[in-house]
Amino acid sequence: MLAFHIGQTLQRLWNDSGVNAFFVGDGWKSLVMIVIACVLLYLGIVKKFEPLLLVGIAFGCLLSNLPLGGLYHQELWDDFMNEGSAFYHSYGHVLAEGGLLDFFYIGVKTSLYPCLIFLGVGAMTDFGPLLSNPKSMLMGAAAQLGVFVAFFLAICIGFTGPEAASIGIIGGADGPTAIFLTMQLAPHLLGPIAIAAYSYMALIPLIQPPFMKLLTTGKERRVVMKQAREVSKTEKIIFPIVVTVFVSILLPSTAPLIGCLMLGNLFRECGVTARLSDTVQNALMNIVTIMLSTSVGATMVGASFLNLNTLKIIALGVFAFALSTIGGLLMGKVLYVVTKGKVNPLIGSAGVSAVPMAARVSQDVGRKYNPTNYLPDFQRRLMHKPALCVLQKHAKGGFALSALRAWVPGFQRWVPRKNKAKVPGPE
Repeated sequence: MLAFHIGQTLQRLWNDSGVNAFFVGDGWKSLVMIVIACVLLYLGIVKKFEPLLLVGIAFGCLLSNLPLGGLYHQELWDDFMNEGSAFYHSYGHVLAEGGLLDFFYIGVKTSLYPCLIFLGVGAMTDFGPLLSNPKSMLMGAAAQLGVFVAFFLAICIGFTGPEAASIGIIGGADGPTAIFLTMQLAPHLLGPIAIAAYSYMALIPLIQPPFMKLLTTGKERRVVMKQAREVSKTEKIIFPIVVTVFVSILLPSTAPLIGCLMLGNLFRECGVTARLSDTVQNALMNIVTIMLSTSVGATMVGASFLNLNTLKIIALGVFAFALSTIGGLLMGKVLYVVTKGKVNPLIGSAGVSAVPMAARVSQDVGRKYNPTNYLPDFQRRLMHKPALCVLQKHAKGGFALSALRAWVPGFQRWVPRKNKAKVPGPE
């Protein structure tokens, strides 16, 4: 009898353990995701691939895939996105039943984190090089090539217009923008798109240098660039105000992001809000980065993440990112020829808008060939906004893409409806 009770006890312990959960249903997928999380942690900690992002993403993935941990509940967000559910868009239900990472994830769903990130980015960005050398905007525009190519490719393989727009924006290498746009157009794809966008941002030191070396010569990489003219303080103060008014009136849907970006920049440039500028650049950015990276990583739940559609999104994302890098570099080479060698083509790779990683990689590659070189930070934060706006207006029916919007539905008839991509649940 005693042996019988001991056997029952051991059986219950095994059934209730996390180890057993790996061998039930889709539990093996969680085990795969834990391995992937460990690989990402290795890349972030040992290889130092943007650890501020990648460590948080990887650890969030690790936490959400631990069996019976109760930190993140995919089913809550399934109900949140299901229009037929009693808990459709019910944050109260999430707060009542969710775990720690569910609470963090609310900031992603409400687009709060992207706006706060843009506030900090604006405070860290010096638009002086852009104002003194406006032609650098061309490289930023060319670096959006991958956004549009990926958009049309996504439509060709069966994604809808809004889904394709959300996938294409990965090519802009801007996580907050990808989250903001996807939440409005295709919230059910938020998980894979956010992971792809932030993973590629973190892996910029691995992805971009091969293209930079392939498409530029040693002579071009050694070019020393100088700021064309000194930009006055008045210009720097007026610039964010004018941009906010003009862009928000022209394209109202961009007001949250462009408003936060320019408010942060105004904190930096006006000279009377130094404490606020320091706070958004450091304390606020660090806090939001922790919550954003871990909550985005938490969406990598094996049961919903490991599927064919996720692989399609990741493949299209890396293609868009690579093509955007190539576009910026090629425009840099064009400007190198037009200016008779005054523009270093390497800065074209920074047009993908990943702040500050892309500019840092451009600088590092340039200094390998000229240790005394300093490439001005032409991050061109404004230049990825047209791509965002174009895709937004296509899906929302804005005037900027009314012609394209009228054309795409006809194009969609060429796509077999049976191939229409769907991802179960919000992530």
